[in-house]
Amino acid sequence: MVVGDFPIELETLVVGAGPGGYVAAIRAAQLGQKVAIVDKGTLGGVCLNVGCIPSKALITAGHRVHQAQHSDDMGITVDNVNVDFGKVQEWKGSVVDKLTGGVESLLKGNKVEILSGEAYFVDKNTVRIMDEKQSQTYTFKNCILATGSRPTELPAFKWSDRVISSTGALGLKEVPKKLVVIGGGYIGLELGTAYANLGSDVVILEALDDILAGFEKQMSSLVKRNLKKKGNVEVHTKASAKSVEETKDGVKITAEIKGKEEVFEADYVLVTVGRKPNTVELGLEDVGVKINDRGIIETDKQGRTSVDSIFAIGDIVSGPPLAHKASYEGKIAAEAISGEPSEIDYLAIPAVVFSEPELATVGHTEKTAKDEGLDAVASKFPFAANGRALSLNETDGFVKLITRKDDGVVIGAQVAGAGASDIISEIGLAIESGMTAEDIALTIHAHPTLGEITMEAAEVALGTPIHIVK
Repeated sequence: MVVGDFPIELETLVVGAGPGGYVAAIRAAQLGQKVAIVDKGTLGGVCLNVGCIPSKALITAGHRVHQAQHSDDMGITVDNVNVDFGKVQEWKGSVVDKLTGGVESLLKGNKVEILSGEAYFVDKNTVRIMDEKQSQTYTFKNCILATGSRPTELPAFKWSDRVISSTGALGLKEVPKKLVVIGGGYIGLELGTAYANLGSDVVILEALDDILAGFEKQMSSLVKRNLKKKGNVEVHTKASAKSVEETKDGVKITAEIKGKEEVFEADYVLVTVGRKPNTVELGLEDVGVKINDRGIIETDKQGRTSVDSIFAIGDIVSGPPLAHKASYEGKIAAEAISGEPSEIDYLAIPAVVFSEPELATVGHTEKTAKDEGLDAVASKFPFAANGRALSLNETDGFVKLITRKDDGVVIGAQVAGAGASDIISEIGLAIESGMTAEDIALTIHAHPTLGEITMEAAEVALGTPIHIVK
């Protein structure tokens, strides 16, 4: 402790102001706790500033360009579509600014004290918060860790002006003529597709047998087909990126593809091979917090770590690194600190990819149901048989419901198609509520809407489909 550094007492301290941390802080304050939140960066964390939100803004801009250039079949022809990428970036930044400003207002409105700096744990009830100018010690009764994650750097692809992470890709000052993406997961696919729509020639290198490994093949195949139709995207699977050589105005990437060496030249190489939890240099091990060899903190069903006074949520604990998962866990941890019996239940946590078409999944797939010995039925309805999908000219895709055979209870779903990210929420609610396919089928859905596809899939499950032949 530095001279004159008298400890300031806090009831609840939240470390990290991303979608997990700021939600946890607000919920804790709502429950009557005196809360402070600290972050070394900008409020909103990675998701709001250099992740979920700006990437979706860039994807939207790309969609607008693509639609302007490819609406001939609707009788709409646009010549000389120009992209002022500087203005695109300004607009994207305005979206981010509105949301980060909103987070600050929400925290202040809930009387959460906002601190800036890096936190280092002195003991299980004490941290030192430091910035470039000063250091201050704080004591707390309970702490919620929500420090998030960072892009994984490959040893042969060190970050530079031309070797970029997702953060770098979102901050480019121009649309690359050529872009190589290492990693065919959701981040690589989303950003690669966005830049392809904006005019880049894109090469995607995926080491596994297929892209989007976490999704069923019948879903990822739709994405691959759409990428191929663009004409400016190459997808290589079983492709291992070996090295990069930086030139004056670009990069040369050497890769081994199905046993054969190939070289790709590009303006930039975007590395999206996963994320690492931010659990180092916090002093956690010194105070007894158990962390595994992957940097993941061990927690119980309330988010409590091996140290009773410290909780952990989001990307630094087990499970998928999803913003909505972090927010959910943040609420549970805040409620647990307040003595409520809340526990984490991942029964219906959705996963979404903003690809073309969008993909979303929740609960069981056919495979996971079978692996758990469940007697389940898969019932599928195509977008091509839906009036709204036809009028949107978005007919690729399907809704597939997974139901228990004996009682028709909905236990999972996979959605591929326009609006999948929104459609999945109704099915998640159905799973959480223990609803059956009949419950969904008997719910009147507005016409013509994409939401009707869920109702139609439920009718398929009941054996009474109207708009496809049984």
